[in-house]
Amino acid sequence: MSDELFMQAALGEAQQALASGEVPVGAVVVCDGRIIGRGSNRPIADSDPTAHAEIVALREAGRALGNYRLGGCEIYVTVEPCAMCAGAIVHARLKRLIYGAEDPKAGAVRSIMQLLENRQLNHRVEVTAGVLAGRAQEILQSFFRQRREGSESPSADASFEGSS
Repeated sequence: MSDELFMQAALGEAQQALASGEVPVGAVVVCDGRIIGRGSNRPIADSDPTAHAEIVALREAGRALGNYRLGGCEIYVTVEPCAMCAGAIVHARLKRLIYGAEDPKAGAVRSIMQLLENRQLNHRVEVTAGVLAGRAQEILQSFFRQRREGSESPSADASFEGSS
């Protein structure tokens, strides 16, 4: 299966977040060519600062496999993960991270820090960046444009606004 196909699924999750008034980020965890975890941003809906799309997808994948270690699995995320999510990806022992748009304000993979490249970490994650980045960035830009125009709930966190 191609990276673009699984990123399309992550973009679908981002659209769900958008429809819920959340910052539109989506993620899917793939193991052996099938999706075992899905997540969309939910911090507002869940009143949970850790309910990022990646964390939601990792939790579902862990339940699906009956294990918190997801070795051999990949995660597709529409936006570069933050430090919390990058750390969770390492702890889950994911084989690979594939993401779309860069996040110049909070990205912890390449933009503001390179957490996954720290040689002191006990696990290495292969990274592929820029997959369907234009589509992911377009969804973010639309969300923040609507917010600036007063069409969206003011409670959504604007940390991704730099991506627009």
